[in-house]
Amino acid sequence: MKTIRTISTVVAFLLLGFTIPSYARQDKPEKQEEKPSTPKQEQQAKPEKQQEQAKAPKQEQQTKPEKQQQQAKAPKQEQQAKPEKQQQAKDQQEQPQKQQQEQAKSNKQQTQHNQQQVKAQQEQPGRNQQQAERQTTSSNGPQRTQEETATQQAQPELRLSSRGSGRIPDERFRSHFGRGHEFRMGNPVMVSGYSRFQYGGYWFGYVQAWPAGWYYTDEFYIDYVDGGYYMYNPYYPGTRFAITVVI
Repeated sequence: MKTIRTISTVVAFLLLGFTIPSYARQDKPEKQEEKPSTPKQEQQAKPEKQQEQAKAPKQEQQTKPEKQQQQAKAPKQEQQAKPEKQQQAKDQQEQPQKQQQEQAKSNKQQTQHNQQQVKAQQEQPGRNQQQAERQTTSSNGPQRTQEETATQQAQPELRLSSRGSGRIPDERFRSHFGRGHEFRMGNPVMVSGYSRFQYGGYWFGYVQAWPAGWYYTDEFYIDYVDGGYYMYNPYYPGTRFAITVVI
């Protein structure tokens, strides 16, 4: 039994002797494999640096077009600014001309206004004189008696006629009508349902209402104006009364 134990012990040591070198041999290659890893890492790092170096020129190339675009835009902006400056200069040159034109227009209007005022002042005395004459004539009109006033107010309203186309011959008209041939017509009479008065061998009808302030007993004259016959009262200048010849 002791012999068997001794043999087994020897075998065990022999086995250990073979196994230890084998493990040692296996460990050595692992260490050898670890050593060349450093160059690989360097090789991997180099492409990264190369990529970064390659990117740098690309970035520079990308920035160059941007700079070129900015440089190209600058002349365009200057070109756009030039017309604006030219327009401003043109406006500044035209502004005095516009001011002169406006001033000339204003002066012309002022001159016209002054001329109108002068004309109105020149015409005003004539108008004032006419008004004064009317007021004087009215104030110095015929003195109405109470009997004349009562007779005038008692007369019926006129029955008006339409304007006819009858015409007095010129020779007859010049001898009996017009200024210088005043007459008193008296109160109107009714003929065929219309108010009439007779003078110079002709009957006349009334075309419009009798003027206020006129009396039938006043002096009148008949004239042919604007294609029709009118009766005038010297006491009331500027007014006329339309009549028609009944033939």
